Amino acid sequence: MTVAYILNTYPQPSHSFIRREVTALEAQGTPITRIAMRRPTMPLVDPADKAEEDKTQYVLEAGAVSLARAVLRVALTRPAGLARALRCAWRMGAASEVGRLRHLIYLAEACDVAARCAGAGVRHMHAHFGTNSATVAMLTHLLGGPGFSFTVHGPEEFDAPRALHLGEKMRQAAFTVAISQFGRSQLSRWVEAEHWPRLNVVHCGIEPAKFLDPDPVPEGPPKLVSIGRFSEQKGQLVLIDAMAGIVDRHREAHLTLIGDGEMRPEIEAAIARHGLQDHITLTGWLAEAEVRAELARAQALVMPSFAEGLPMVIMEAMAAGRPVIATYIAGIPELVQDGRTGWLAPAGDADALVAAVDKLSGTDPHTLTDMGHLGRLRALARHDINREAAKLARHFADSLSP
Repeated sequence: MTVAYILNTYPQPSHSFIRREVTALEAQGTPITRIAMRRPTMPLVDPADKAEEDKTQYVLEAGAVSLARAVLRVALTRPAGLARALRCAWRMGAASEVGRLRHLIYLAEACDVAARCAGAGVRHMHAHFGTNSATVAMLTHLLGGPGFSFTVHGPEEFDAPRALHLGEKMRQAAFTVAISQFGRSQLSRWVEAEHWPRLNVVHCGIEPAKFLDPDPVPEGPPKLVSIGRFSEQKGQLVLIDAMAGIVDRHREAHLTLIGDGEMRPEIEAAIARHGLQDHITLTGWLAEAEVRAELARAQALVMPSFAEGLPMVIMEAMAAGRPVIATYIAGIPELVQDGRTGWLAPAGDADALVAAVDKLSGTDPHTLTDMGHLGRLRALARHDINREAAKLARHFADSLSP
């Protein structure tokens, strides 16, 4: 059974979980056709991401004339389907923040995707995120294309469920995937209870083979690492405020910020304002092997997020045998156990992050290594990509059952 992955911008450095899922499915015998609307918007540093770009078809690169031809073909061969999808796109566009014109573009993209799916013998489509990629998949289905499913990550989808028509998408989908039980509970708010049996939890996954025999937690002053896109929801500005307090208590403390994004100028300004240039290093995006090397050098991962789904970097840090300091939000408490595998703090509370680092510093390295070991076992038990991909493949197969 060939499955088409319908994606907006792919691959992206912050979306390596999609690549891991796709490659695991292929390794288990599910052929995947990758269809994205756009090429990556950020530089790709990981060789695996670069390889994925080469395997991906890009809809918008065909140009407006090609999209118009795709619409014309559908109008001639599937007029009823086009009318059905047009009504849906028009209705959704009226309530959406991006408007009707954007949804007509989504419909044109869906006409192109329908042709690509037919040419590749696709029997099912799967989208990641409940945003425009899921919209294109749903419109493709309404045109007469294959059935579809989609994975909701959050927090964007939970911020605007009505504007995104999450309920409509879940009703039309063969099934919907949440990445945590928290995520499933939020989806349950926006669709009738009769559809709840088709809301499934499939965790994002890590590759266990890349996290063999982690080193013990290093001794010395607090050495922290934080990984993620530089955006308001990740809370890096609060972490920088916290670092000012941490350095007052631990003069040789150091934080490595891995990532990049639209808030980089504000983050750099905050570092300068607090005089923390010698205590905070910005690396930009790193390849996966480099990220694992930074985790090995750190005593703990710190995630000060305001809003999340369930961050991949937490799973990776735990698999690498490192305690995690994170905020008590979304699906994070399902993985991080306060006092056992790390520490949880209220979101937006710099003083609580300082207190958590004090606890980290006051814990002997042997105990920290034991905490990391517990976290590693928990992450591998819950987030093995091979097991989660097999679970998703079963959902694909079940969706085609009579």
